[in-house]
Amino acid sequence: MILNKETAQKTAELLLQINAIKLQPQKPFTWASGWKSPIYCDNRITLSYPPIRNFIREHMAAQIEQVYGRPDMIAGVATGAIGMGALVADYMNLPFCYVRPEAKQHGRQNKIEGMVVENQSVVVIEDLISTGKSSLLAVEALREANMNVKGMMAIFTYGFAVAEENFTKAAVSLHTLSNYDNLLKQAEKSRYISAKESKLLSLWRKDPSNWDPTATPVSKKA
Repeated sequence: MILNKETAQKTAELLLQINAIKLQPQKPFTWASGWKSPIYCDNRITLSYPPIRNFIREHMAAQIEQVYGRPDMIAGVATGAIGMGALVADYMNLPFCYVRPEAKQHGRQNKIEGMVVENQSVVVIEDLISTGKSSLLAVEALREANMNVKGMMAIFTYGFAVAEENFTKAAVSLHTLSNYDNLLKQAEKSRYISAKESKLLSLWRKDPSNWDPTATPVSKKA
């Protein structure tokens, strides 16, 4: 869910500005899943730009307080959200931990890194939501540690229907600074893409696993 339209558009503008999000409808990327995608998102790039990472951490912190109240702890999903999660926790003066996709195979074999206390409330930070499966594995690990997961805050979501279904089934509240719809609006407004390209990008989001970039011809951008 998007709380603030102005923040959503500004976040999209900043991500496009530093190429954290790349849109290539004519030359699609191939995801690990095999999906052909006209978009590639790497929000970790924001960590290299102090004004932008500060904008994100402050707005995430503000929205966390607005939606969930002040939690006892912030958790980041490894590895993409470790940096931003730590920044948000520092800004809110809260303890921080991060959750691995699987337990270490050596040492203490931790899945959660950091000091956690049973029944503490925690908000999970994520950088990007696609299907939501890896994000929800982190929630599951925290719940198994008897933590009270209040919800998740992410920088960006593609807004796939499958993600909404997964979060609903897991009974996890999700809020994001920006999303795919606001990204397309901002990209077209700034002439990063044409109106025709925006239409093609919208079609991809409806059925990403079967999307065919050659089905709808797109004129090259001047």
